[in-house]
Amino acid sequence: MNFRTLGKTDFKISEISLGTWQVGGKWGDAFDHQNADKILNVAVDQGINFIDTADVYSDGESEKAVGKLVKSRSERIYVATKCGRRLNPHVNESYTTKALRNCVEDSLKNMGLETLDLIQLHCPPTEVYYRPEIFELFDRLKDEGKIRHLGVSIEKVEEGIKAMEYPNVCSIQLIYNIFRQRPNELLFELAKKNNVGLIARVPLASGLLTGKFSKNTAFSKDDHRNFNRDGAAFDKGETFAGVDYDKGLNAVEELKKLFPNADLPLIALKWILKSPEISCVIPGASKIEQLKSNLKTQEIADLSPAEMNAIETIYNKYIKADVHQRW
Repeated sequence: MNFRTLGKTDFKISEISLGTWQVGGKWGDAFDHQNADKILNVAVDQGINFIDTADVYSDGESEKAVGKLVKSRSERIYVATKCGRRLNPHVNESYTTKALRNCVEDSLKNMGLETLDLIQLHCPPTEVYYRPEIFELFDRLKDEGKIRHLGVSIEKVEEGIKAMEYPNVCSIQLIYNIFRQRPNELLFELAKKNNVGLIARVPLASGLLTGKFSKNTAFSKDDHRNFNRDGAAFDKGETFAGVDYDKGLNAVEELKKLFPNADLPLIALKWILKSPEISCVIPGASKIEQLKSNLKTQEIADLSPAEMNAIETIYNKYIKADVHQRW
């Protein structure tokens, strides 16, 4: 396993880590603790030492599974969770220091931990980033020993740029993949300058970049890839990275032609890890096989300049006009 430093922290984390949105099973299914336990333990067995969760993943069940793992293993496992998304209504006014403190306390209870390694604001409304009192709260929580570091999980580049004005922000979690390339412009430059770690989520564009989907692929009614394509439940950028499904399929076909003998998910992960500003990528897994497949990324050769240019050409042809300036 290769390791990278997470921004201002002293955490040396696995460059391929684990996101736990669907670790208890497929999206829309009831949380399966037995399945989650197997995946989490295999992840640690394979060298993963950074696990990302959130209080809203399966209504706290994901946090409970991660906490159980940490307490059962001797290895140093860095735990990142998130707060804010369960505030209802999810608007700027709901973000109060009292509400967020309660969220942190609840996450500590869910996981049975005394301290959270990394707490991240979970895609709050943009206005929250312009409220210093929200960020000051986490300095107090750090002084109290409840958290070690603060990060933010963003929807828009603008939010990440604003977040970096607060010196206690150590990391930014963002959607970054072959279909969402804008962050590698100004945001990456500023992250490097400010020593802020970048955590890449949705690396496979909700599975679109696996190359396994078609126009006939069916998703269950409780799967966000079915109900959130137009942003009905949350930011549409979280679903297929905001890409129109049919245009995405056309772009994937071009990628398959470019890499006819390759495993496309590994190419997609390798493309992300080419950027030294990225601290880690957090693909999810609902099966052990998916987890082990993702880890094979480290076994394949780096992409050549010609391949990188060809990927950019495909992005420019099919994707850029729709997504580049939106997020």
